[in-house]
Amino acid sequence: MENINATIITIGDELLIGQVIDTNSSWISQQLNKIGVSVKKRVAVGDDAEEMKKALDIENGNTDVVLITGGLGPTSDDITKPFLCKYFNGKMVVNDGALENVKRLFEKVYHKPVTEVNLKQAEVPDVCEVIQNKRGSAPGMLFNNGKSIFISMPGVPYEMQGIMEDFIPYLEKKFSLPEIIHKTILTAGIGESAIAEILTNFEKELPKEIRLAYLPNYGMVRLRLTSSGFDKIKTEKVINAQFRQLRDLVKDYMVTDVDENMQEVLGKILLKNKKTISTAESCTGGAIASLITSVPGSSAYFEGSVVSYSNKIKKSLLGVKESTLDQFGAVSEETVKEMLTGLLQKMNTDYGIAVSGIMGPDGGTPDKPVGTVWIAVGNRENQHVQKLKQRFERKKNIEVTSVMALNMLRKFVLENV
Repeated sequence: MENINATIITIGDELLIGQVIDTNSSWISQQLNKIGVSVKKRVAVGDDAEEMKKALDIENGNTDVVLITGGLGPTSDDITKPFLCKYFNGKMVVNDGALENVKRLFEKVYHKPVTEVNLKQAEVPDVCEVIQNKRGSAPGMLFNNGKSIFISMPGVPYEMQGIMEDFIPYLEKKFSLPEIIHKTILTAGIGESAIAEILTNFEKELPKEIRLAYLPNYGMVRLRLTSSGFDKIKTEKVINAQFRQLRDLVKDYMVTDVDENMQEVLGKILLKNKKTISTAESCTGGAIASLITSVPGSSAYFEGSVVSYSNKIKKSLLGVKESTLDQFGAVSEETVKEMLTGLLQKMNTDYGIAVSGIMGPDGGTPDKPVGTVWIAVGNRENQHVQKLKQRFERKKNIEVTSVMALNMLRKFVLENV
């Protein structure tokens, strides 16, 4: 039995200039972690053969598995395949399976004639094992030089994920892998430093094989215990005992003791109690509704949203009084309460969320600076209203407000069901 380490190398100038965000590394890391492979490093390089060589030289023999994404397209700027052919001292040959796959894609899926450029996708180094791409034309390529295992995959996430589905069983068969166990608690209403103070003694007494990580984000802190071992039952027993202690220490701030996000937690509560919700959003522009509907099955409890960005819509669709807007302004406790009342009447849902605020960078006043937000949650009988003072830039102000609103409604529903 052995601990297997991996390095992820992403290739492409578009990653380095910020034109494309690297989501592949995160997804790959999650899949490897599930089978007991630890990702020790993530490296991004441009479409430059010399830089690619430097990156591979460092990992060759020092890392068990090297996963490479990007640069496998049919155009001249995609240099990964010819580079790997030279690096592993191979020569280009046509792979029959890859050729058949390219023809199938263009004839039966794309309904286009195959060009010479497209046919070159079927050429691979003769020193690699081909993993056919069921979702695209560029095949995966596996190299084993006796020092490390290298796999090259397309940068397109959907295609990369399909190849990884075939590569994972290869790793599980080749290596005897340990069990990596994560246990997670999501907390809200307390900052990272404050919760760390609560857990000072707990951290000191943790067994050496267990690590505690603090993952703050959007006004919440995720606490994660991690352990690994080849005896699954023993490893689970030890980490579960520590997790129970951790849960008791932070119970007053705990949202969930499962690795899930706020919208998933709220959705489960609503499903369990057969309740429905809707949103009236001004400053968040539909971001709260987007979070809610990101959960599969949310149609069972989410009816819809009114994005009342202008005062005109606040008045005409939600029934906010003009006198309220004139006296208190759109960003006020009085306005969000009327937005919520009108929303519940319009949507006929059990619960609702209403938000109005100033997200920046402009629009603030001495009385209502940028980051001022009012949130109302409730039902027809009761409302809970809270004022937030955000301190971030526009995008993050919207994100934090959206999650805070969901948490407010979560607590309100639990108190009222």
